[in-house]
Amino acid sequence: MVAARRGRPSSALMQAALTAAEHGHHVFPLHPRAKTPAYKKDWRSHATVDPDRIRHIWRQRPYNVGLACEPSGLLVIDLDPAHGEQAPAPWTGLSHGHEVLAAIAAEAGHPYPGQTYTVATPSDGRHLYFRAPHIPQLPNTAGTLGWRIDTRGHGGYIVAAGSILPHGAYTVIDPRPPQPLPSWLITRLTPAPPPPRRPTHIDVSSISRYVQKALHEQAARVRAAARGQRHTALLKAANSLGRIVGAEVVDEHNRPLPAILDYNTAYTVLYNAALTHLGIEGFTDDEAIRTITDGLHHGSTHARRITLHHT
Repeated sequence: MVAARRGRPSSALMQAALTAAEHGHHVFPLHPRAKTPAYKKDWRSHATVDPDRIRHIWRQRPYNVGLACEPSGLLVIDLDPAHGEQAPAPWTGLSHGHEVLAAIAAEAGHPYPGQTYTVATPSDGRHLYFRAPHIPQLPNTAGTLGWRIDTRGHGGYIVAAGSILPHGAYTVIDPRPPQPLPSWLITRLTPAPPPPRRPTHIDVSSISRYVQKALHEQAARVRAAARGQRHTALLKAANSLGRIVGAEVVDEHNRPLPAILDYNTAYTVLYNAALTHLGIEGFTDDEAIRTITDGLHHGSTHARRITLHHT
């Protein structure tokens, strides 16, 4: 992968998309000068490596470039600066995710894994691109590796080099190809196997109370999140509600029934709760939208089975 060519914004962004696609990376449009998908609900279906389709899309508007990690075979480590927050123990005194990653690597007896394709973000962050393993599938994470470290993998996307935000551009600072994700990071990012799914039995008369209780509890979790924990709390809340949105609902005779919670309701409740934090110490509308979308998607793909009983 290489940096986009210079030129008019629309042509430069189109070239950024074409360059990524030439390397087998599936791209899709983000809103101009933003990080959110132009097609919010179905951005995955628009990810492509087809140059004709890319030219058609990017001739319409100067879209930023989203890169779908899963079909591109990538795991991207997102390292962010402190943005005024104090690092918690054991990273007290550190001020950036790359410092935390270096400390984690040193403690584990490994070199800092920075010798790979790297993109600088407009907010002084770093995106380290790696080739993801086929097995296990590594999901998006928030803080799993450490403070100010997120990852984008299965079901996630990253803003590609060449994209432009109001305060700057995403630029390549190491053009070498993405390297294989080190085995010690694969081990740390591999999720624990889920416990056996036990059916949840609900009386039909309590469906509304069950859903309302879940919505209320998860919204409260988001609103009460402390600074430094907002992203994680929002992701966990979205994942929890996503499990209900995507649940297989049946009656006592194992006959399928309509879903008891729809996507739009869950999304709206979580977004309204996240408004409490917008604009505070770098927590943005873009981050809220991306986190909710990722969490609901992941939860719905790991959904529970719910059996409704008539009384």
